[in-house]
Amino acid sequence: MRHEVTDTDTAIALDSGDVPVLATPRLIAWLEAETVAAAATLLAPGQTTVGTAIRVRHLHATPVGGSVELSADAPERVSERSLTFTVRAWDGAGKLVADGEIDRVIVSRDRFLASL
Repeated sequence: MRHEVTDTDTAIALDSGDVPVLATPRLIAWLEAETVAAAATLLAPGQTTVGTAIRVRHLHATPVGGSVELSADAPERVSERSLTFTVRAWDGAGKLVADGEIDRVIVSRDRFLASL
């Protein structure tokens, strides 16, 4: 998935800093959305995933107007319920913006919602 950084995606807009560049919380949200999409192909009917851990390094600033390409590699093996995705983001020039891992757990959507 590709995103263009807008004023609403900046550290200033999200109160995570005072510079007009892609905010780390927005970057993480975009990366997490990639893991949700990648996990969907691994699920049985009635299942969903929930995030449990995020380990991401934000390595390079991206200014407003810049673009970011994201990827989430599905795990090679799936344990009973746990999935760990390798995530990466690159800017329009091909420079690595972020890398890391995001963990998700497979749950029954109905049981999960009933437990709240």
